[in-house]
Amino acid sequence: GLNFIDLMVRQGNIDNPPKTPLVPGFECSGIVEALGDSVKGFEIGDRVMAFVNYNAWAEVVCTPVEFVYKIPDDMNFSEAAAFPMNFVTAYMMLFEVANLREGMSVLVHSAGGGVGQAVAQLCSTIPNVTVFGTASSFKHEAIKNSVTHLFDRNADYVQEVKRISADGVDIVLDCLCGENTGKGLSLLKPLGTYILYGSSNMVTGETKSFFSFAKSWWQVEKVNPIKLYEENKVIAGFSLLNLLFKQNRGGLIKGVMDKLLNLYNSKKIKPVVDSLWALEEVKEAMQRIHDRGNIGKLILDVEKAPTPLVSAKTRCTARCG
Repeated sequence: GLNFIDLMVRQGNIDNPPKTPLVPGFECSGIVEALGDSVKGFEIGDRVMAFVNYNAWAEVVCTPVEFVYKIPDDMNFSEAAAFPMNFVTAYMMLFEVANLREGMSVLVHSAGGGVGQAVAQLCSTIPNVTVFGTASSFKHEAIKNSVTHLFDRNADYVQEVKRISADGVDIVLDCLCGENTGKGLSLLKPLGTYILYGSSNMVTGETKSFFSFAKSWWQVEKVNPIKLYEENKVIAGFSLLNLLFKQNRGGLIKGVMDKLLNLYNSKKIKPVVDSLWALEEVKEAMQRIHDRGNIGKLILDVEKAPTPLVSAKTRCTARCG
């Protein structure tokens, strides 16, 4: 699976980035080739998906058994590689952190991305949940049926949301950071929860820009604890990778995966795969995410051959006859 966090790792926009050379990637799917001596519950030949603490973009991957899950019979490998990061992140934020219940409302940014689509699907499993989403305008036609109200990511979505719901929303899921932090807090109803789970606004160019980095953090509204207390609002953060690999909550995540796989088997959720890319095409694939061009998840397929490039001469011949 290819995630926005991979772009942030590449640019060094994370705390304590690993030293190079390194193999990126945090999730994958495949077939079990070998087992540790004490591993139980899996056999060679099993179809599995897994979390990996880096090194997922490879033909052979090794990871602790607690991060490995069997793939349902009717789920293909592309869907399986698109499943863990997006759906666990969405589920944990909605149900473990924000306690989503019937009749509540949710604002999610980047509604056309992998996590955004997972959030929309999970919200649809609870009655009468209103989903407000922001996305680039060219994605609206493709995702309009997945959310209740859809806004252009560059529009004044605060006023649009308040026009529909004067009191605001119960849950804000923010993967952007920057000026959106203050906007999100301003939209929260009393007892509402704002969750920051990314900072994609930090990634503005091909390389890390300290100016863009500083500008984004400067735009973050300073949170006043007294104001939170007076307004009965909750502000939270969520990092699935830290929960898995630094805070040792693999057991908790396994329970969440069991619930998600039950929802998949009940045909209530399904990963949205944007496109498949060969490993040799990783530059182009990362550019698609960087440009926010994807709807759902991009997958690196180790068995896929690169798409042949058409030469300028060939294009001219075809066009000119």
